[in-house]
Amino acid sequence: MKDLIIIGAGPIGLACGIEAQKGGLSYLIFDKGALVNSLYNYPLNMTFFSTSDRLEIGEVPFISNNPKPTRAESLEYYRRVTSHWKLKLKLYEEINVIEKDVDGFSIATSKGSYKAKNVVVATGFYDRPFLLNVPGESLSKVLHYYREPHPFFGMNLVIVGSANSAVDAALETYRKGAKSVTMIIREPKIGDNVKYWARPDIVNRIEEGSIKAHFNSSITEITPNEVKFRTPKGEQTIDNDFVLAMTGYQPNFQLLESLGVGFQEDTFRTPVYDSMSMQSNVKGVYLAGVVCGGLKTNKWFIENSRDHAALIVKAISKKVN
Repeated sequence: MKDLIIIGAGPIGLACGIEAQKGGLSYLIFDKGALVNSLYNYPLNMTFFSTSDRLEIGEVPFISNNPKPTRAESLEYYRRVTSHWKLKLKLYEEINVIEKDVDGFSIATSKGSYKAKNVVVATGFYDRPFLLNVPGESLSKVLHYYREPHPFFGMNLVIVGSANSAVDAALETYRKGAKSVTMIIREPKIGDNVKYWARPDIVNRIEEGSIKAHFNSSITEITPNEVKFRTPKGEQTIDNDFVLAMTGYQPNFQLLESLGVGFQEDTFRTPVYDSMSMQSNVKGVYLAGVVCGGLKTNKWFIENSRDHAALIVKAISKKVN
């Protein structure tokens, strides 16, 4: 019987493990993928918006060679943190079922069974993309994650979206030899939340015609060789080899629902929790990190949710001790 099971080995899940270890609590951290799996799946050349000191956990300094750290530096840092604290990890072990019982929770995973008095959900949101829900989305040429520009050299590329991930992909693939880069954007302009050093760049590339952009537009169908989309000027069809659907991602609502976690009456499906303890409406179920914002995935980041770990462990320690 563990004092707590932590679901998600991202930075906030690791922070929860560190606090549990400091507090003398027994714990395990589970992830269905690699250590900091979401960061691992970021584009290879991605640069963080935050400075390195704001990404630190566990009193381990994050030293970066750049004003803002890169993906590679962050992976190295969180590996170092994990090794320093000797965190108890269960990687590549997906949780299939969690059932509440009189003693706490029974957890069945892809590799075994466990018991815990408390459960901490720190699953982030990057594992579940929003779908376009159009004919042809299941084609292998449609991708919801962008890693690097090389596969798109000499290709006609469509990018859906106007947030940071879409802008980064558009600029990088254009500069690395894509035959054409066309952005299809539901909004009337490039998002205001785009990184301040990237927004002028993408706006200028669109204005000069190097990257084509169709605003107030949406895809209606994807075929092996074309993309059909609706614009204010009517239906259009263009040649296409790949579609990058950078449409955003969402938390694992199914997991929250299975645990009995309630939601506030808002448009973001914000989970119910106590901001002083991070405990949800279900006794023994705690929320940490981005998952606390529901569909408002830009509310919580590593830097402003690191404190969730200490709040959770403090609340659990009171019950255990």
